[in-house]
Amino acid sequence: MKSYSASYRLALALFLGALTTAQAQVGVGTKAPKGATVYFDGTRQMLDQKWTYWKGPRLAATPPIKWQIVPDPTGKGTAVSSNDPASAGGKYGAADIVTNDEFKDARIHVEFFIPEAGGNSGVYLQCRYEIQVLDGDTTSHGMAAVINESPSPYYAYNGLGKWNAYDIVFRAARFENGKRTQPAMVTMYFNGKKVHTNQPINQVWGGPNSGIDGGNDGGKGITDTPGGLKLQAEGHNVMYRNIWIQPLNLQKADTNF
Repeated sequence: MKSYSASYRLALALFLGALTTAQAQVGVGTKAPKGATVYFDGTRQMLDQKWTYWKGPRLAATPPIKWQIVPDPTGKGTAVSSNDPASAGGKYGAADIVTNDEFKDARIHVEFFIPEAGGNSGVYLQCRYEIQVLDGDTTSHGMAAVINESPSPYYAYNGLGKWNAYDIVFRAARFENGKRTQPAMVTMYFNGKKVHTNQPINQVWGGPNSGIDGGNDGGKGITDTPGGLKLQAEGHNVMYRNIWIQPLNLQKADTNF
């Protein structure tokens, strides 16, 4: 068997690592791969067809969805603004929207744009677990944090007036005989940089107005109920575009990609 030097093996490992990252196809503008479903392409038709208001305890909005289709601030195309009138004053849960389709394990891509300082929204996996969208906050409650469970990778944020992308592989919590045996888990790239790897998610934060199971045992009473992808309206003009989801079936507790 041919023997290779340590330097050659290291160079090969680095090359293969870079290749794997490149093949992941992450970042702003990433298109939906084969097997994925596009949930927002910038059109009113798709918004009305594939989304609805989340029927949480604080719901104050009524159909049709009042989120407005707006011009893409950076050029051609359109986006949707989360500034629903019912969410004025920061009333999260009053006008959040969620996909009609529910999921468990999934690969998810979401792009967002914050035009003004302090812009606030949120991306909720399985209508439970929030990945924060919040300009100016670098804490565990801040931008791109698995809210209250990981530090904010604020360094990867493109900033105000620019599009940003979350690329996520999510594994739902596992249950046996109705009891949770493994917590939910997530790996995420933020604007092409890997910022969370196999991060466990232990509970729903924010109470019953936040998401499914938020009112169960202080958010710790996670159930096996599937949920859709939820976007939060919190009275700010945060915009979204290019949203797609690819269902997965992750047998092992590993979301790394």
